[in-house]
This record gives sequence, C-alpha cells and structure tokens, in this order.
Amino acid sequence: MKVPPSAEFRDALLASIPNMRAFAISLCGNHARADDLVQDVLVKAWSNLDKFQEGTNLKAWLFTILRNTYLSDRRKRKREVEDVNGAYSDRLSSAPEQHGHLDMRDLRVALQKLSADQREALVLIGAEGFSYEEAAEICECAVGTIKSRVNRGRNRLAELMSIGSAGEFGPEPVTGAVMNQYSPTN
Repeated sequence: MKVPPSAEFRDALLASIPNMRAFAISLCGNHARADDLVQDVLVKAWSNLDKFQEGTNLKAWLFTILRNTYLSDRRKRKREVEDVNGAYSDRLSSAPEQHGHLDMRDLRVALQKLSADQREALVLIGAEGFSYEEAAEICECAVGTIKSRVNRGRNRLAELMSIGSAGEFGPEPVTGAVMNQYSPTN
C-alpha cells in the first residue's frame, strides 16, 4: 500500500511548477508543449512517489525527470512523421497482395500454354528487358520475327487470361475504385 504524500511534499511539488515550466520552455521553446511536458513530469513524479527519498533535493529530482522526459520525447519525434491531414499515410497504402499472387499464377499457367518461340520472345522482351534487336540475336532470327512472336504471344496471353484491355491490369476493380476515390489528387 502506498503511503500518501506529506503536505510538505505536495507544497514543494506545487511550488516547483513555475520553475519547471520555465525550464521546459527553455528546452522546447513552445509554451503549450512546455505545459504538456510539466504535466507529464507531475504525473510521473506522483506515480513514482515511492522512489523519492524524503530529505533529498525534490527540485533536482523533478528537473531530472523533466529533462529525461523531454529527451525521450525528442528521440521519439525524430522517428515520427507529422501527417496532419493524412496525405502522407495515404501515399503509403498498397493494394492487397492476394490478387497479385493469383494473377501471377494465372500468368504462369497461360505462359505454359504458349508455343515455345512465343514464350521465349515474351520473356526476353517483357521480363528480361532485352531490345528487339538483342532478342533477335539471342534467338538467331530476324527482328521482324521477334516482333511478330511478341505480338502473337501477347494477344494469345490476353485471350487465355480473358483480358480485354490494359485497364484490367493492377488492382482488381473494387480495390482500384477505392484507391482512386481516396487518392491525394482527388
């Protein structure tokens, strides 16, 4: 059971508030923040009353708590990003990955259904990033042949995956609509 503080302790605590406030203002330079800091110190001091030894320097104990609280808050604020209207957090959102995994599985299955030459051309151009000329050299054929294989392969993939337009790529329609509704540009 905690022993209630003595009247002398309470009076000394209250008498220290103006000095703590002045010190807090000198640390943070903001009156409102300084008042919050002093309030935090008073709460901490009151809840840790059992750690204070009667007869020692109360003011030094309180100022130590104040300084440590200020430094802890400052370290914490360094890692935080102020985002008053939520614009920053809106940009951090991402589409759920579930559909991406399913789409990738569908793409792998559809790729296996293509002829070997079409699959090879699509992978070289689309996945590996080679130019048509480089892909033609690798496949030992004409550039026009590679372009034709890529075109036929893309069309066949679209058919196999039931894709009618480029707008069907990316997030599925519900997620896409939600993301567009809450995008920072709207």
